Amino acid sequence: MSGGQGSGRSAWIRRYKPAEDADCRLVCFPHAGGSASYFLGLTQLLAPEVDVLSVQYPGRQDRISEPSLESVSDLADQAYEALKPWTGKPLALFGHSMGAVVAFEVALRLAADGTVPLRLFPSGRRAPSLFREMFVHLLDDDGLLREVASLAGTDSELLADPGVREMILPSLRADYRAIETYRHSDGKRLDCPVLALTGADDPMAPLDEVRAWGEHTTQEFAMEVFPGGHFYLTDEMPAVAALLRSQIAAATRG
Repeated sequence: MSGGQGSGRSAWIRRYKPAEDADCRLVCFPHAGGSASYFLGLTQLLAPEVDVLSVQYPGRQDRISEPSLESVSDLADQAYEALKPWTGKPLALFGHSMGAVVAFEVALRLAADGTVPLRLFPSGRRAPSLFREMFVHLLDDDGLLREVASLAGTDSELLADPGVREMILPSLRADYRAIETYRHSDGKRLDCPVLALTGADDPMAPLDEVRAWGEHTTQEFAMEVFPGGHFYLTDEMPAVAALLRSQIAAATRG
């Protein structure tokens, strides 16, 4: 498989450690400013029991020359199309921060097309129905980067590098615009279980707002709280991988 891509050879999908014999595929959606490689460690921890597909949004890494998308709807529409060749096995969806909302919207699109996801795992994000007025995408470059640094998502020394700043700012601003202008208004709910994950000290995802994900499914809902802040996943990846593995195994047995 060239470049970590699979049978669809889509620019949207990275498959770093193919697990052909796995019963389920876990599709991972990154945070604002993030890329598919954020999930490389998770991929290594879950293989070969789970076949991990990491979503690569345009405007970053090997897609740096492509224009970034500025709406969750566009991100979800195109990611959904890219996933169609991968629906031969059950799909579970994991998304962190902005990626949680993109994953939710992709799950709705898959379900509407007859492919109900096995599980949805939103991480580090309040429920889609809880709108919060935010304008980070309108800040100047320094303000935008300060916001990112405050969440500990990117090394502050990297953000001080002019070359890095120039490379990441367009996609970062587009992602913030996408998530800050997102509105969930149609009231559609999923018909699959939802397990929300979050950091105990995440300022962007208070526990009561994470718990509201339960209103977005007709099936079981649960929440798991890990030590840490918005990027708890960095330190808690082995524990998260163990949880995802057990959840997916239980779902596929059922």
